[in-house]
Amino acid sequence: RKASMRARSSNPPGAGGSVKKLSIKPLSIKPSLPADFELVTWQKLQAAVRAVHEKRPVESSLEELYRAVEDLCTHKMAAGTYARLQEECERHTERSLRALVAGVSDMSAFLVAMHGVWSDHCQQSLVIRSIFLYLDRTYPLQTPGVRSLWDMGLQHFRACLLALPDVLGKTVSGLLLQVQRERQGEQVDRSLLHHLVRMLSALQIYTERFEGALLERTGAFYAAEAARLLGSSTVGDYLRHAEARLLEEAGRVQAYLHSSTRKPLLAAVHATLLAPHTEALLEKGFDKLVEEARIDDLRRVYVLFGHVDALRLVRDAWAAHVKRVGTEMVLDVEGEKTLVPALLELKRTCDELHVQAFDKSETFGYALRDAFEALVNARQNRPAELIAKFLDAQLRAGAKGSADEEVETTLDRTMALFRFLNGKDLFEAFYKKDLAKRLLIGRSASLDAEKLLISKLKAECGTGFTNKLEGMFRDIDLSADLMNSYRAAQAAGTVPTSEIELGVYVLTTGFWPAYPPVEVTLPSELSGLQERFANFYLAKHSGRRVSWAHALGHCLVRANFSERAHELQMSLLQTVVCLLFNEAESISLDEVAAATGIEDKELRLTLQSLACGKVRVLAKEPKGREVEDGDLFAFNAGLQHKLHRIKVNSIQLKESAEENEATTEKVFVDRQYQIDAAIVRIMKARKVLAHTLLLNELYEQLRFPLKPVDLKKRIESLIDREYLERDSPTSYKYMA
Repeated sequence: RKASMRARSSNPPGAGGSVKKLSIKPLSIKPSLPADFELVTWQKLQAAVRAVHEKRPVESSLEELYRAVEDLCTHKMAAGTYARLQEECERHTERSLRALVAGVSDMSAFLVAMHGVWSDHCQQSLVIRSIFLYLDRTYPLQTPGVRSLWDMGLQHFRACLLALPDVLGKTVSGLLLQVQRERQGEQVDRSLLHHLVRMLSALQIYTERFEGALLERTGAFYAAEAARLLGSSTVGDYLRHAEARLLEEAGRVQAYLHSSTRKPLLAAVHATLLAPHTEALLEKGFDKLVEEARIDDLRRVYVLFGHVDALRLVRDAWAAHVKRVGTEMVLDVEGEKTLVPALLELKRTCDELHVQAFDKSETFGYALRDAFEALVNARQNRPAELIAKFLDAQLRAGAKGSADEEVETTLDRTMALFRFLNGKDLFEAFYKKDLAKRLLIGRSASLDAEKLLISKLKAECGTGFTNKLEGMFRDIDLSADLMNSYRAAQAAGTVPTSEIELGVYVLTTGFWPAYPPVEVTLPSELSGLQERFANFYLAKHSGRRVSWAHALGHCLVRANFSERAHELQMSLLQTVVCLLFNEAESISLDEVAAATGIEDKELRLTLQSLACGKVRVLAKEPKGREVEDGDLFAFNAGLQHKLHRIKVNSIQLKESAEENEATTEKVFVDRQYQIDAAIVRIMKARKVLAHTLLLNELYEQLRFPLKPVDLKKRIESLIDREYLERDSPTSYKYMA
C-alpha cells in the first residue's frame, strides 16, 4: 500500500513567493501476516524434510525452500522452526536405529546396515542443512546453548544410540569381532571398519564404549598367544613374531582405528607379548644369539626390550655372557698359544654387536668394558705376559708378509686389550725383554712398526711408562753412529783393520733388561776384535766400563760344504763351537767344553742345535736327539740346502720357565717400592689416616692388582723403618 500525501498553501492565492508545506501521515490500516503463515510454511518445509529422509524427490525448489526459511526467521519464528525440525529429525533417527534391532542377525551384515544408517544420516543432514542454511547461520549464533544443525543431528544420533544398548552393543561387538578375525589371518572390510570407527569418534563414544574393550580384548588375545608360542618357538622366531604383530597393530591404527589408540594399543601388546617374558626369553636363547652373532635378531631384542624398559636385563645378560666366555678362554691353560687371537676376535665381535645391534649405547659400552676388564684379569699376571708375547710375534721378522695397514690394525686391536690390563708393569717387563731381542738380534720386521707401538703405549700410559723403551731405540741409533765412526777410524788407519766385519751395540744399563753373564773362551780372531773396539770406545768415553753380553751376539759365517758354500746365520756360541772344526775333524763333548769354556748346560743346548736340529751343521756319534757324555762331533760336509743363506735356530734363545719367573719376581719387587712410595706420599699429605681409608686411597692410586695382605705387610715394613707409627689400633700417623 502507498501512503497518501496532501499539499496545503499557507498564503492567499495569487500572492507572490508562496511556500508549500508537506505532511506525511501513517497508513490507515497496519500490514499483517496471514494467520496460518507459519503453519503453511512449515508444512511445505516438513514435506521437504520427509522427502529427504525417505529418499524421494523434493517437490519445491531449494531456492523456494530457502526463501521460506528466511521468511520464518525474519518474522521471528526461528525458535519454533528449529524445535519442529529437531523433533522431525529425532523421530526419523530413532525410527532408523530401531529398525536395526531385529532387522539383521548376521554380525557382518549388521555392520553393513549400521554403516548404511550412519551414511544416510550424514548425507541427509547435509541436504537438510542446505535447506535450513539461513536458520543455521543466524539462530544458533544468536541464541546461547543452541547447537548448529549438524551438531544437533549428531546429538540426536548419539542419544538414540545410547538409548538402544542392543544396537550399540552389537556395533561394538561386531567391530571387536572383525579386529579379532583380522588378527587371526582372515580378510576383513577395512573401509567398513574405518567408517564405523569414525562414526563412534564423531559421536564421542569411541573412547568410552569401544577403545577400552578393544584394549582388553587385545591383552587377552596376545597373552594367550604368548603362552602358546613361548614353549614352541625359538627366541629369534618369537621376537620376529612380536615385531610383526606390532607392525600389524600400527597398520591397523593407520587403516581404521583412531590415531589416539596407537600408544595404548601398542602398550597393550608390549605388556602381554613381551614384558612378562623378558627374563624367560633371555634365559632361553640370548647366549646362542650372541655366540652366533645374529645381528638382526639382537637388534630386534634391543629395540623390543627397549619398548618395555628392559634394556638393563639385555645389557647385564650380554656382559655376563662376554665375561663367562672370555674367562673360560683366559683360564684354559692348554689354550694359551691362541688366547690373545681368541680374545681379539671376541673383542671384534663384541664391538660389531655394540655398533650394529645395540646402537652404540653408552651403557652397553660401559658394560662391555667392565666385562673385558674382569675377564682379562681373571688370571693374574699371565695375560699380560701373553699379550707381550703376541706383540713380539707380530713385530718379529717372521711376520714380514703382513702389510703396514694390517700390522697397524693388529696393534690397535691389541692395544684395546692392553687397556684392560691391571698389571701393565708386568707387560712392560716382558715386552722390554722381547723388544731387546728383536733389536739386538735383528729380528724386528719394521722399526717403523716398533716406534708406532711405542707411541701408542706412550699415549695410553704416559712418558714414564715408555721412557726406558725409547732409551733402547736411542741406544740403537747412537750405536749406528758409533760404528760409522769406528769404520772411519779403520779407514784412516788409527784402528787396525780386520777381514772380519764387526758390529757392536752399546747398551745403557738402566734401559735394557739385565742379562746373566755367559762365560766363553773366544778364538783369537774374535777376542782381538773385541779388544780393539773396547779401546776405541773407552778412548772416546773415559770413565766408562764395557762388559760384553755374549749370549746376545750373532754371526754370519761362510762354510764350505762338499756340494757348495753356504752362509750360516748363527749365535756367537754356535760360531765359537763351529770354528773348532777348522782345526780338527772329530771332537768329543769334553774337548769342546775345554776349548770353549761354555757352561755345560748351555754347551749341550748349543751342540744340540747344531747336530740335532733341522739344519745339521755337525754330525753326532752316536745319533740321537739329546747330547750325552762321550758323544763325538764332526763337521757335516755333506749338508745340502736349497738356500744360500741358512739360519741355524738357537735353542738357547727360547725362554725358560725360570727366566719368566725371574722377570715376574722382579716386577713384584718393583711393585713393593711403588706401594711404599704411595703409602708415604698419602700419609705425608694426610698426617693421620685410618687403616680402611688408607687402603681405599692405595686402591685408587695404584694401577696393578693389590691384595690387602700385601698392603698390610708393606705398612708393617714402613712402621719398622719408622716412616709411620700407630696412632690407634685402626689408624696410622706419619712420622716426619
